[in-house]
Amino acid sequence: MNRNTAASKRLLVADIGNTQMVFGLYEGDQLLSHWRLSSERQLTPDELAWQLHGMFEQSDQPATDIDGILIASVVPHLDAPLAAACERTCGIKAAFVGSSEIKTGMAVDYKNPREVGADRIVNAVAARERFGAPVIVLDCGTATTFDIVSPEGHYAGGLILPGIEISLKALCKRAAKLPEVSIIRSETLIARDTASSMQAGSYWAAVESYRGIIRRLREQPGYESAPIIATGGLISLLNNDLPEINHHEPFLTLTGLLLLADRHFQPS
Repeated sequence: MNRNTAASKRLLVADIGNTQMVFGLYEGDQLLSHWRLSSERQLTPDELAWQLHGMFEQSDQPATDIDGILIASVVPHLDAPLAAACERTCGIKAAFVGSSEIKTGMAVDYKNPREVGADRIVNAVAARERFGAPVIVLDCGTATTFDIVSPEGHYAGGLILPGIEISLKALCKRAAKLPEVSIIRSETLIARDTASSMQAGSYWAAVESYRGIIRRLREQPGYESAPIIATGGLISLLNNDLPEINHHEPFLTLTGLLLLADRHFQPS
């Protein structure tokens, strides 16, 4: 393999979320392997190194044949253990989105740009690259976020609301007589037992709130025809009831990380 061409670079990227860590191993723009691990706050460098080692072993990929590692994390407790585990497993230091060395190439209109989650910026970068500007990203994970790229290509801001699973868990926790139930797609609005009523209420509340927010965003001047790009672990559950979605991109965050990593890790 020619390691001096950008197309042959092997890059490991990681999206560290509040519930899961998603890893992607790329060669050029080809996604060779991807893995999901639990984002347990107490994981030590040793435990993370074992998990990384296992990922590479399982995929029959050499862990030390990596040209760069880029991480977007919204779980600060895991940053240091994960950096140590990457260096131990792959033999190179990881870079983090949000550090001064990583340039996103996107102006951020937030009052304090450092408040914006790394994953939200990465999603916006990927969406602008693939679909142009303006564009709206809907990310359904632990939290649900809307990230707006302005007609000028800036990160304009967005909305953050409780994810559908968080809402349902809060309902179970705060109402003593309600059972614990998992979220599913409900076929009916008029449920005939408590568990189904909770599931129907949570599901359709999420669908209608997302549709309403999209409608209001598209009423903003300049955003009338902005495409809606959907991603996140829970979007596959909701996708069929959100006709406003133009594109479903399950690996949008990894795609954005690859774009940034490819610019950052240049052959020496």
